[in-house]
Amino acid sequence: MEGADAAARGAGIRLLDIGPGRARVALTVAEQHLNGHGICHGGYLFLLADSAMAYGSNSHGVSAVASGADITFLRPAHLGDELVAEAVERALAGRSGLYDVTVRTGDGGVVAEFRGRTRTVPGLPGPTAG
Repeated sequence: MEGADAAARGAGIRLLDIGPGRARVALTVAEQHLNGHGICHGGYLFLLADSAMAYGSNSHGVSAVASGADITFLRPAHLGDELVAEAVERALAGRSGLYDVTVRTGDGGVVAEFRGRTRTVPGLPGPTAG
């Protein structure tokens, strides 16, 4: 799936680690990620968290897509910050999944908390490895 995700790749998101129901991805905040206030745009933080959830939810070998998500921004991320988003599967029930993702800076400070919901979709091409 990693090689096929043009959105994450184009934003500079890197897959660090993946396992059953979990994943870690990283992003170094660059100038292209900054908003008008000079901090990382919330859309990129959402994309980072959503990408972690995508890798974690597709780690079971069945195609899964987001069905909804919420994010809480807790502190800003700045130019040069190395952000890591860690997704953890909280529940699977039939075709539905629930994931929590924490986005942290290199010093461990929490930038955002994300809760996402997924749904497996029969008929979609299966996830492919890196």
